[in-house]
Amino acid sequence: MKIDRHQIPIRDIIENYRDHAEEGVFGYGGQLNIRPPYQREFVYKDKQRDAVIDTIFKGFPLNVFYWVVNEDGTYELLDGQQRTVSLCQYAAGDFSVLLNGNRKGFDNLTTDEREKFLDYELMVYFCQGTDSEKLDWFRIINIAGEKLTDQELLNAVYTGPWLTHAKSIFSKTGGAAYGLGDKYLTGAPIRQHYLETALKWISDGKIEHYMATHQHDQNANKLWTYFRNVLNWVEDCFVGYRTEMKGIAWGPLYDQYGKDPVDTAALETEINDLMADDEVKSKKGIYPYVLTRDEKHLSLRQFDKAARRGAFTRQKARCANGKKCKTPGNTHGQMTFELSKMDADHIVPWSNGGKTTPDNCQMLCIACNRSKGDL
Repeated sequence: MKIDRHQIPIRDIIENYRDHAEEGVFGYGGQLNIRPPYQREFVYKDKQRDAVIDTIFKGFPLNVFYWVVNEDGTYELLDGQQRTVSLCQYAAGDFSVLLNGNRKGFDNLTTDEREKFLDYELMVYFCQGTDSEKLDWFRIINIAGEKLTDQELLNAVYTGPWLTHAKSIFSKTGGAAYGLGDKYLTGAPIRQHYLETALKWISDGKIEHYMATHQHDQNANKLWTYFRNVLNWVEDCFVGYRTEMKGIAWGPLYDQYGKDPVDTAALETEINDLMADDEVKSKKGIYPYVLTRDEKHLSLRQFDKAARRGAFTRQKARCANGKKCKTPGNTHGQMTFELSKMDADHIVPWSNGGKTTPDNCQMLCIACNRSKGDL
């Protein structure tokens, strides 16, 4: 890749700055594409954005910028989008910063303050190379900046009409996916968390393979339809919304149980009972539990050290299964174990109403606890 250094004043960068949202962001007299397809959305927080402007007014150097020189003589911003958008937005009057003890927008600056801002020179490297060289360089130089999420990196590689359409649905705060899934998904659309979740669900975790397969599809309708089907099924099955429903991997549950008939009233009653059960530590796990019946989702209360020690002492270090013990050589049931080699167990199982209390605790050897279903 060929690289040349240039000093470019801010007044040239902001010339004809235009933010057309999904259609792109441009500056430098329309010659600079500030947000080419492999770039993310603007993700700086106010503090980071203000720090860029503060750095400029103090005359301190900003980190270098990298622009790609296109064949037609225009440019794409390879690195420095967040800083470039920050200074362009400030010049456009989109926000103010604290300057000499007062908050000032661009229009509030004195003449000398304004000239100082506009004359500030950015150190820009012009880069010329192939597409693969650009993307490889993009990955490397972004390690030092606002770290890309895994999904943002994949977006940088698998650009095309499919990704453009998918981002228009899943990557906008206030967008279609956000409106439907805000109650059920965690993360921020702008950091590609919604797109990543939808892809993880539909691809069984094989996101990169899915994106490679569909990169040149005309649109992302298949993904969007699947996402809607999943969340519509959730809303149909679980008639009462609770905050514990946010962040659950609904896609795999829909794949496995989406076609099963559901008694929604009975389901809601059971969920209410489980929410009130202080033996259940993971309230979020109630939802996968009522579908799968796997108690691991509930993180049931465990016996404490005192209860374990008490049962161990009562049993004189022997397995509670006596002559039915599964440990080889213990058919007489008199073999003793170390406390650390035994597991606490409910005498009356939680599923039959047993509680995690000392009088319901027994100690089993590891072999017996692992084969409880065979006893």
